[in-house]
Amino acid sequence: MSFSSSTKLVPRSSKAVSILIVISSTFMATTQGFDGSMMNALNILPSYTDYFSLNTTTLALNTSAVWLGGCLAGMFFGLITDYLGRKNAMLVAALITIFAAILQAASQNVPMFVISRILIGLGMNGSATAGPVYIAETLKPQWRGWGLGLFFDFYYIGGLISAGVTYGTARMQSTWAWRLPSALQGLFSVLCIVVLPFIPESPRWLIHKGRNEEAIEAIALACADGNKDDPIVQVQYREIIDTLAWEKEQGETLSLLQTVKTPGARKRMMLSLSVAVFTMLSGNNIISYYLGTMLTNAGITDSTTQLEINIILNAWCLVICLFGTSLLDILGRKSLAAWSTGLLTIFIFMIGGLTAAYGTSTNTAGIYGTVASIFLFQGSYSFGWTPLTMVYPPEVLNFSIRSNGMAVYAFIVSGVGLLVTFAFPYALEAIGWKTYMINGAWDVLELAFVLFFWVETKGKTLEEIDELFDGQKHSDAPDLEAIMKGKAGVDEFVVDGVEPVTQVPVEVSKKAD
Repeated sequence: MSFSSSTKLVPRSSKAVSILIVISSTFMATTQGFDGSMMNALNILPSYTDYFSLNTTTLALNTSAVWLGGCLAGMFFGLITDYLGRKNAMLVAALITIFAAILQAASQNVPMFVISRILIGLGMNGSATAGPVYIAETLKPQWRGWGLGLFFDFYYIGGLISAGVTYGTARMQSTWAWRLPSALQGLFSVLCIVVLPFIPESPRWLIHKGRNEEAIEAIALACADGNKDDPIVQVQYREIIDTLAWEKEQGETLSLLQTVKTPGARKRMMLSLSVAVFTMLSGNNIISYYLGTMLTNAGITDSTTQLEINIILNAWCLVICLFGTSLLDILGRKSLAAWSTGLLTIFIFMIGGLTAAYGTSTNTAGIYGTVASIFLFQGSYSFGWTPLTMVYPPEVLNFSIRSNGMAVYAFIVSGVGLLVTFAFPYALEAIGWKTYMINGAWDVLELAFVLFFWVETKGKTLEEIDELFDGQKHSDAPDLEAIMKGKAGVDEFVVDGVEPVTQVPVEVSKKAD
């Protein structure tokens, strides 16, 4: 099964194409949100914990195994994305996730459940590699911030659906209380596969493969209702052609080694991986996977009440992350990250202080204050880091390292996720509220890094971002923003006597190293 070559089913409306491009990838993020919220709820349900006779170790193992699968995806899924194409890589990831969801629903013991969780992680992180790369390379530039931001905003859509499902199944008196939510994880991957035939392949990947006519058609479908002669289409096509030709002349290849080969590549990777670390270590994973333990420590012990709070929290985070996404191209990526980190740092210290003061008491005001702080913390995180999770990394990575860079990104996310989801149960059990204080001190360092090292990428095409790292733009084409505002024309870079840019003969490497 392959979806990369044909555009017969792709709509001729760029608005429709853009919506479908975003939907195809956000279905994958919905699976991740569903999984996180589902495991949070399952860890509360007696029907799940009693069935597997879970203790602290096996609880952490069942929960954190998904990150091990994510690490495996990080080792090779970038190569798959470059070799098969962005759409086919998304297909492979979706099929793995569907199989894993069925296996998890059928689990009979801890080893079987852990294996299914590893495969879930493999599929989800395969999606997290291919999906953002595809959106960044295919979606029209003025929609890129929204499209990539929505990718992980849909984490909360999945979380909200999962919270509602598990709240309903909690009343079941059988193992279907946890088996049914497990099976439903695969639904969103099925929907993703349904959408794939109706969207074009990445034009940058097509040009790299020497399929230039298909590439300009893909750009036209995404940006100009299929009109290949539109100036917006021609400028983007020329920028991509020139930039990929420059990368080839510099000896850049589609290999893991390329991610650390040059100072520019290393800086790009440093900024990309800072997002991987910060999105995992800001303190959000304590709440994402161990909300029940947090609420118990805060004095709320009823499992039904905990599940209700889980639903409300996901709805709150969804509203806030959508608001943050709307500000991506107003505040910019760097300012949004700084505001988000500064606020969440304040609130995680508040959670620690209130838990220390009222966690073992029956003081209603203190307990409510702790819950309010949890909501404010998650809101602050969702405001910036939720949309930025998949916006900033693919933007700062250039074509030759984008897929492998995102694979390394997914590996680091999973590695750090594995660490924190396995370690936090022990930390909460051993030192309780002090866990939040330690995390808050780390968040201060995160804020400093963003302020001193991040570069701003808003308002630029992927090729124009190269100038921020390489000191020069690798194309003579005018900036796309200048064309859109009428400050430059397409004729300014078409050489006299030469056909439109669709005919510019540029040899681009066809080999995926």
